[in-house]
Amino acid sequence: MKVFLDDERVTPDGWTRVHWPHEAIRLLELGTVEEISLDHDLGDDDCGTGYDVILWIEEAVALRGFRPPKISVHSANSSARAKMEAGVLAIQRLELKQN
Repeated sequence: MKVFLDDERVTPDGWTRVHWPHEAIRLLELGTVEEISLDHDLGDDDCGTGYDVILWIEEAVALRGFRPPKISVHSANSSARAKMEAGVLAIQRLELKQN
């Protein structure tokens, strides 16, 4: 499964769209997500951001041996994008340590 977290963009063909971080995390917990693409700003920061998904994945890899999917960031928010991409690199480093 490919998961696309966004509040505005058109969902690419072949992807499952989710609007909120908790929806993306629920799918990740099922273990069937092969790829995930994340936006940061989702229209209601009280409901979370794409960065919350990065944090969940990082913790799951570090503490539970979770095998992360391929992760991409499609946020137009440049500072948030940089923060999220740094999180992706941290996840990749953790994964390498475990292998």
